Amino acid sequence: MRLKVLLTLTVVAAFLIAGCASKGYVDQKMAEVQARMDADMNTVKAQSSMNADEINKLKALSNELSEKADLALNEAKGFENYRIIWEGVVNFDFDSYDLTQTAKDNLEDLGQKMIDYPRSLLELAGHTDQMGSSDYNFTLGQKRAESVKKYLVDQYAVALYRMFTVSHGETRPVAMPDEQNAYSKNRRVVLKLYGQL
Repeated sequence: MRLKVLLTLTVVAAFLIAGCASKGYVDQKMAEVQARMDADMNTVKAQSSMNADEINKLKALSNELSEKADLALNEAKGFENYRIIWEGVVNFDFDSYDLTQTAKDNLEDLGQKMIDYPRSLLELAGHTDQMGSSDYNFTLGQKRAESVKKYLVDQYAVALYRMFTVSHGETRPVAMPDEQNAYSKNRRVVLKLYGQL
């Protein structure tokens, strides 16, 4: 009987020791989980702080853009009375966006008009012939318009904000392929100067 009690006490002691070991294991795992949660929480707090900074920057930028838009709208009042006061065309050589001397001579009148009408605005539309891919022609049309724009800036000190470029590439031919000199007629920049009459 004594042996039986001793054996029972040994088993109970073993369970108690195992329970203590399990409790230590559980405490260790809980501490690890808590450490990970604390690290995750710090990361979330840092990200939240960065997001708050970004939101504040975006709000400031939005306010700045809103103020600029208001200024632009105030400046634009009266532009509904603008009409085309001058039109012209500048032609280019094949696969080129360099201005020829003839093109520069044709731009003299436009440059002087832009000086005489300081609130005038210029639309520059670049065009190409139908040779080459549409992507290439779109880019070439844009380069032609930009070439005229740069010339007006360099020679007549026209402000950049007064000129707007667009490229139509090969999509708006002025002459059909069966017409004489159709390709050379289509290699052009169409210029429209808008001002108040």
